[in-house]
Amino acid sequence: MAAGETQVYAKVNNKLKGRRAASLLDPLLGMGFPVHTALKALAAESTLGLGPRPAAWSRSEAGRSEAGPRAGAPPAEQGGGLGRLHCHCDDPSLDDPIPQEYALFLCPTGPLLEKLQEFWRESKRQCTKNRAHEVFPHITLCDFFTCEDQKVECLYEALKRAGDRVLGSFPLTVPLALHSSISYLGFFVSDSPADVIREFAMTFATEAAVLADCTVKPCTKQLHLTLAHKFYPHHQRTLEQLAQALQPDHSCQWAAALYSRDMRFVHYQTLRALFQYKPQNVDELPLSPGDYVFVDPCQQEEASEGWVIGISQRTGCRGFLPENYMERARECDTWVKHRTYTFSLTVDPNSRKDGEAGSRRNGELHPPQRPRSMGSIQALQAAVVRRSLLVVRHGERVDQVFGRSWLQQCWEALLDSSVHIASVFSSPALRCVQTAKHILEELKLEKKMKIRVEPGIFEWTKWEAGRTTPTLMTLEELKEANVNVSTDYRPAFPSASLMPAESYSEYVDRCAVSVWHMVSSCPQDAGVILVVGHGSALDSCTRPLLGLPPRDSADFAQLVRKIPSLGMCFCEEKKGGKWELAAPPVTTLTHGSNSAFNWRSWVLGS
Repeated sequence: MAAGETQVYAKVNNKLKGRRAASLLDPLLGMGFPVHTALKALAAESTLGLGPRPAAWSRSEAGRSEAGPRAGAPPAEQGGGLGRLHCHCDDPSLDDPIPQEYALFLCPTGPLLEKLQEFWRESKRQCTKNRAHEVFPHITLCDFFTCEDQKVECLYEALKRAGDRVLGSFPLTVPLALHSSISYLGFFVSDSPADVIREFAMTFATEAAVLADCTVKPCTKQLHLTLAHKFYPHHQRTLEQLAQALQPDHSCQWAAALYSRDMRFVHYQTLRALFQYKPQNVDELPLSPGDYVFVDPCQQEEASEGWVIGISQRTGCRGFLPENYMERARECDTWVKHRTYTFSLTVDPNSRKDGEAGSRRNGELHPPQRPRSMGSIQALQAAVVRRSLLVVRHGERVDQVFGRSWLQQCWEALLDSSVHIASVFSSPALRCVQTAKHILEELKLEKKMKIRVEPGIFEWTKWEAGRTTPTLMTLEELKEANVNVSTDYRPAFPSASLMPAESYSEYVDRCAVSVWHMVSSCPQDAGVILVVGHGSALDSCTRPLLGLPPRDSADFAQLVRKIPSLGMCFCEEKKGGKWELAAPPVTTLTHGSNSAFNWRSWVLGS
């Protein structure tokens, strides 16, 4: 940088340092809050410097993150930092001089964003969750960096200057080339457009260093938009097929978005509250639906089973909370969106001021709503042929009080029903494999049909004792135990892919992918597909076929307890590929303390 430019920047820097958002900061100071505490609250809510700007230079709503307002905290909706200060009055870190971490992303908008979000949903449904689902579609322009709270407004100015400098040369179309490997799938940006984007990132880094005294490291790797990352290798082909239908040449206006996050919780898990919870003890956290809680997996030794220790994002307080009241959230759900700069030469900067009504909100173009039609992604899904699915919970374990004579009644009932079993799948749990083996023996099919072991329908691992995945018998060990298992079947999830203490959403995603995988592996007019699993399988392996969303985790946990041994659910595929619930071929047996089982209320109930 030339000496003359340095002097100019120094003058601008001093001028910006002397500025402050008087309309927001002064009321907080008048209430007695220290300057650094007030600035910290304003920076955390992205409410610094809310003056009018041209349409191409837009901001997010005051006091709101990308995910929307924090639920259950009425004072926080006041904005301007006041709500945050009210909520954090008991936060032990309120006065800590810990700044936010910031990052700059280049984000697609319009039709391309819609297609990418559709890919996100479909890839999660078919191939379960991977690391790409933790963040929205974006191209990373710089690593996360820190900025002092009193200098955040200067950071906004740096973004505007960098955008204005490259606005005239920013490419009308950003070419995206698909790249795939064993653990990564995404679009690479190449040629001259990538050079212009890098120039923008470098300019922002320079401006931020001068105006906001920040050390920003622009991304030096090949620019890329990640579609999937750290996925199961056997899902690579499916993900590639879904990605090939994206057609990245969709019209798109790109927007540079500045986000921040709390640097203290980078390596924590983020949970979202599903229900309201009123503490019963002083060391417990109050919860409202939508609250976010940060949990360190390495600091749970003090928590009893079914409880976790976390820190509330809304209040900053630490305490115990019931685990079944929570679900796993995305990493970016607690990030704060500060400013966006939309690269567009088609809008008159003086024709529309920031915040006015129109098709542009928060730096993104929102096209008119139109009816959703069958897209190219859905066309890639395999046509579902007419089949039926019988999901059975395993028989009573031998360490319980049932006798052999009771068990045999069920096998005889199946034989008398003349049900035609065409294929059989089983959870890798020994009690499930043994149940499948006895069913085939009593149906005189033990020599004709092999059991396909599918680890993807194994029990929710959070319910397993210990913090490691249970040890399961291998196919070789099962064959040595005289179990006729298939060694040719390729499961949706190998045993090694099971994760200990997985979240509820991870479990139901795993089961949904597995049941579609099992059904798709059976030919048309296959007859009855027998699935022997756990009590939870009667819900998690049937609702996906019926097109029903997962029920709440708390309801799920309560209802699973009511499933008796050898409880059954039966689904039939109708014309057009639609699945419907039907009466099982055998009435469910009950014995002793087993409760009566109504298959209709179980699956269709809320």
